[in-house]
Order: sequence, then C-alpha cells, then structure tokens
Amino acid sequence: MTSRLSPAADPFDAARHDPRDPDPWLALYLDHSLPIDEDAKRALLLGARSWSRRWLFPVARPLVMLFFCLVKVLRAVSPNHPNLNGLLHRTIHWGLRTFATPEANTVILRHFHVGSELTAFVRVNSGVADRVPSRPLRPTRLKDIEANLFLEHDLNIFNFIIELNAALRAEGRELTPPAEIDFSMISDEFPAFETFPRKALNRIDVQTAVEFYTPIYALMLPRDDFVRASNSLQLDEVMAIYIGRIIGSDYHMSFVKNGHPLVALSTLQAGYRLMMHGLDSEAMHGWLRVLKHRQAAGLPLDPRNTVGAALG
Repeated sequence: MTSRLSPAADPFDAARHDPRDPDPWLALYLDHSLPIDEDAKRALLLGARSWSRRWLFPVARPLVMLFFCLVKVLRAVSPNHPNLNGLLHRTIHWGLRTFATPEANTVILRHFHVGSELTAFVRVNSGVADRVPSRPLRPTRLKDIEANLFLEHDLNIFNFIIELNAALRAEGRELTPPAEIDFSMISDEFPAFETFPRKALNRIDVQTAVEFYTPIYALMLPRDDFVRASNSLQLDEVMAIYIGRIIGSDYHMSFVKNGHPLVALSTLQAGYRLMMHGLDSEAMHGWLRVLKHRQAAGLPLDPRNTVGAALG
C-alpha cells in the first residue's frame, strides 16, 4: 500500500481507508489504546512502514548479529579495552545526522526528555526529593549527543534507583501516594528541536538505526558499561511500579511490557528491548499527561473510578 501513495500524500489520512485493503499502519495510527504523543506515534509508524524497516532491516540483521557475536568474543578476551566512549558518541552523532530520517532523530531526542520527566515525577512525589539529585537531560540538537548523552542516560537511571531507594530505606518506608500529586514536571510539549536533515542518504528508520548501533556500542564501551546499559532497558516495569504507588493505580501496567531485570535477558536482544523501552517510556509519559489534565479538570485519576464518581 505504501508504494501506491504519492510523495505528498498523508499515509495516515483516514479518508484513504479502503475496507477491501485496510492499511495496518493507519489502523495503528488511529488506535488510541496506548496514550502516546501523536507526533511520537506518527514518527514511529512512518519508520515502521519505511523502505529501510521493511527491506534493509531484515536483510542486514543476520549480518549485524554475526558482528555482534564477534564483538562479544572480543569483549570476553578484553573486557576493558578499547574504551572509546568519546568516539562512540561522535560516531552516533555523525551516523544519525548522515543516515537517519528526521522522524528517527525526533524519536531519539524525545526519549531523553521523556526519561528525565518520568524520573522527575517519581523524585518530586517521593517525599525524599531533597536527597535524590536531579540530573535532567534535555537535548535539542544532534550535536548534544557528543556530551556522552547515551552513557549519561544509562548512569542516571541506575543512580536514581539507588539513591531513591536508599533514602526510602533510611526512613523505613515505601513509596505511597502523596497528599496531592505534583504533575508540574510533565510537559505537553518539549523544547523545539533543530531542523533535522532530510537529504538523499537520510533514509534509515529508528529501529534499523538502533540495530546497527547496538554492536558498535558494545565494541566501543567496556563490557561492564555495555551490560549495565543493556540491563537498564528492563527497568520500565520498575518505573511503572513506582508511578503506580504514587498515583494509587495499576491501570498503566497493562501497556508496560519490558520485563523485570531480576531475570536478565541476553545482550543480543538489546536492540529490540531498546525499542520496547522507548515505547514503554512514551506510553507512561503519555499516561501521566492524561492524568495531569484529569487532575486539572477535577476528575478521578483512575479512569475506572469515573463511573462511580459520576453515580455518587
């Protein structure tokens, strides 16, 4: 169906729906079961229906996995060298600017804002914010990646969990709903990003880019840094539980699918888990935006209580 659209056509225009030939990507775009940002959803689906995801990704993936296995053997022999963190982030910046679509770059930069706001929500509503440092990452340019952005993101989430739980344990308590939940850090819109290049080579979707970069990440970072980064991708359920304890509802757990890190998955699955991590984070952030607006409208935060509140 994609090939029949003119370059100027909107692939998500509902007026193009043909009941005899329904477009699966249009169905997913119109579906609202996941409360993710419309721009983020559009960018993800444009990537999913793209040439690179449909053709380059499945053809290149076996070769990428072979290279990944060779990297793992190298890291078994030399776990700490090479350590090329600076070169890694410069390479990621160059690759995304040269080959990635604007939609892919949008999804990637959005992720750092989403992650910063999710941790800020838990931190501010935890009752121990004075003992848990704030380390927001707010990139607006691809150049910002060169400031070790991906590594800092991985370090931040583990430091946050350690410092949050150490402070709670010192008080002998768990996270509980505060008297009034503070949603002030949850943004409806992020700062404007730079205009991303859309040149002849900017054809690679976000999932294909992630798959290519994962073994490069493993090659250029010491083994422990890569394993930590890989394990951080399973922390979505942990963050969802924290959020659930604060808002007093587990409704959002139905759309958080990354499993618990107590059962660690192979680093060979890191590319797929990174995509799931991005989707889970967008869904949790989108749900907090919904709750922010429900609170402002005087509605119950748990939608399952809406009918009861109306009848009462």
